[in-house]
Amino acid sequence: MFAEIKSKIFLLMIIVSVICRAQFLDSFDSKKIEGWFFFTGDGHAKMDFVPMDGFARIIIDGTKDRDNVYWTLIKRDVTAFLDLNKLKDSSYQLRVEAKVRVHNAPRRVNFMVNTNRTTNFHIDLMEFDIPDTTDWHVISMTTKKFDACPGDTVYVQLCATDYGIGKYYVDLDYYKADIVNVNSVGPDKGVLVPYHPAIPAVNTFSNHINVTQDCLINSNFPDVNFNNWHVEEQNGDVHVLTINANQWAILRWDFTKYKNLEVDGAGLLELTTQSVPRGGDFIKAYGQDFGEEFNKLRVIEILGGDPDWDQNDVTYNNFMIGNNYSNVFNEQMIYDAKLNDKSGSKNFITISKPVLQRLIDGKTKGLLIRPLGALDASFYASENQFGNGPKLHFNIEAK
Repeated sequence: MFAEIKSKIFLLMIIVSVICRAQFLDSFDSKKIEGWFFFTGDGHAKMDFVPMDGFARIIIDGTKDRDNVYWTLIKRDVTAFLDLNKLKDSSYQLRVEAKVRVHNAPRRVNFMVNTNRTTNFHIDLMEFDIPDTTDWHVISMTTKKFDACPGDTVYVQLCATDYGIGKYYVDLDYYKADIVNVNSVGPDKGVLVPYHPAIPAVNTFSNHINVTQDCLINSNFPDVNFNNWHVEEQNGDVHVLTINANQWAILRWDFTKYKNLEVDGAGLLELTTQSVPRGGDFIKAYGQDFGEEFNKLRVIEILGGDPDWDQNDVTYNNFMIGNNYSNVFNEQMIYDAKLNDKSGSKNFITISKPVLQRLIDGKTKGLLIRPLGALDASFYASENQFGNGPKLHFNIEAK
């Protein structure tokens, strides 16, 4: 009898061992966080990763950062919990999953997985749009061709980038990693936002709409309207949108005809270059990784301010209506884009599906265009007869 009990216990231990090896799960129920490490990169943000009451909290402090170009991440070695032999079969891939909550919204977080041999850290990376601060959201990412084999060390991460220059929190109820059969596991969870997707051809979109209102606001001259901003070209004066450190472009579209419709995938913002002066050796000053982030165009959601501003009389002050920056604009940008310098060249910038949907639904009031770095760039405005003002290209789901 005793031998039979020992045999059953031994069998149970084997089963438990196999089950444990098949999956990593941290429910953050302990008073101490174990196995995780965390760090920041670029800029001057600080972070901490602390246990709470049944969950863990990422604390981001960007108050000493100037440019809002930073990343913060938590990372863990999960090799011991995974059967990497399964990855020899193309039907199996690594899936990571977490239940998250943010305290400023909308915001994005991202998953990244890698090994000790990884050199391209963007292959297995996916961002997720978190639209509110009230709910927990389950998000997951399944790799496509994860390059890992027995003997490798596998790391999983969760990252928050460019949240702003204040203090921010991201909560985790759990984090899970598993080798799954892609034919049976089902689709990933959450609102996925592919990182730096390829730019599709404009003719792949069925809706092409010109900006309705576009103007400049200048924080140094907050009571001045700049709708007559122009330059002289060979054929006469043309209206332009010139952005610099203290002067930004605001854009608004009329989405009335798209009310209650659902967008189909990401779209494109089109801006036509008038001139883009270049300069500044940011890489020499800041190093390769950080320096290459500068002299880009930054596209941002407008969440507040005067929703009915008119380009003929809008100013910085009457647009902001007494609010601070974080109450009017999403501190986390939609996209940072390199610009085409040649006059008349097109700049196509990805606008993610959730941002497009918020624009159509009226939750996002328009787009802000500002520089990242010492950039003075001009784009053609809507008043010009050539039709080269700002445009949006997107698709709508078929009914």
